Amino acid sequence: MTTSHEPSQEVVHLIEPREPGEGATESPAAAMPVVFHLNDGNSPADVMDVLSLRPFASGEQPWSRSTRLAHVRPEAPLRPDGARLVRVAHEKGKESVLAEGDGWTLLSNKWTSGIAYIAVSAVSDELAESVLEQSVKDATDPPKTDETSVEMGFWHQAPHGPVRQERAISADPWDEIRANYTARVAEQLDEVMKLGADDVSGRLLLLHGPPGTGKTTALRALARAWNDWCDADCVLDPESLFGTPSYLMKVTVGEDDDESRWRLLILEDCDELIRGEAKQSTGQGLSRLLNLTDGMLGQGRNVLVAITTNEDLAKLHPAVVRPGRCLAQIEVGRLTRPESAEWLAGPDGAGDPDGALAAEVGPEGATLAEVASLRKGERRPSDQGGATGTDTGFYL
Repeated sequence: MTTSHEPSQEVVHLIEPREPGEGATESPAAAMPVVFHLNDGNSPADVMDVLSLRPFASGEQPWSRSTRLAHVRPEAPLRPDGARLVRVAHEKGKESVLAEGDGWTLLSNKWTSGIAYIAVSAVSDELAESVLEQSVKDATDPPKTDETSVEMGFWHQAPHGPVRQERAISADPWDEIRANYTARVAEQLDEVMKLGADDVSGRLLLLHGPPGTGKTTALRALARAWNDWCDADCVLDPESLFGTPSYLMKVTVGEDDDESRWRLLILEDCDELIRGEAKQSTGQGLSRLLNLTDGMLGQGRNVLVAITTNEDLAKLHPAVVRPGRCLAQIEVGRLTRPESAEWLAGPDGAGDPDGALAAEVGPEGATLAEVASLRKGERRPSDQGGATGTDTGFYL
């Protein structure tokens, strides 16, 4: 290995150029120089990423296998017994290990959040597969959920590609939160909550309405209600999803081998993507969304898309709300004044025995966030210009 220095940059030659005739028994790829560029912004873990690629890039170990894991046990070594450690780097919240054995090289990156990435290169595909299997064996724990939670995946675009991380989120049963919604909305959500895999007609679920009306709360309850037949994934960067074809394909295909299960992709606050002028402002994003819900991309894949938006229905693109595309489109609005009073009083009426809280609700009713703030005594609508104000201070 030789190095030459430039200002704030280092050129690393991982294979020395050979004289003609040297290494005649090796493949042409193995005789090629491999050069990587590093600068003073790179960390030790970045250097290990580069070193792990050397045997693959040179052709010495031309087969590669990799995987990502969730719920990794803190003590899991993520390498076979007897592996020789080459480098170990610790950064805040991350451990990187470079290891090797006869005919193989392994890189593992493990985060304290329980996520890990493992890549193996080897002299044969069978060896790469075997080393990877040994490395991940007994490395994870099953997700911890209880009767008040549901497992949900979270997608985001990372520097090395799309990443999905699972975590348990709180999700109340629908019948316990039904009173959070005005009667018309509750009846519409009743129909959606009881759907099964054989009842799907339309791939898009659209929840629209003012902030603080409980759209996200309803989707958490929906993930729980559909848990027997549908997995829920929340996409944290929907603009990037529909702007990057490789990211979209990765999310569409998914990471679960059970193709019989449906998947619900949750996209929150996608106003820019689906409003009337979206075609001009977001380029191909709207077209790709429509293709996923009712086009070639969605064919053969059991994928549903749930979108929340604060936009009025009249402002949304007509292609999004056309008949036949939506499984349901529900305007989640304010509780009426009587419904707000009933919510504040609670099932036994003890929540607001003298009606003092209900008296602060305006004639147009209140959002779920507003009545919740009244009950908690944190922020009263009257302090914000009445219950019709738009500043809820909550995200529900």
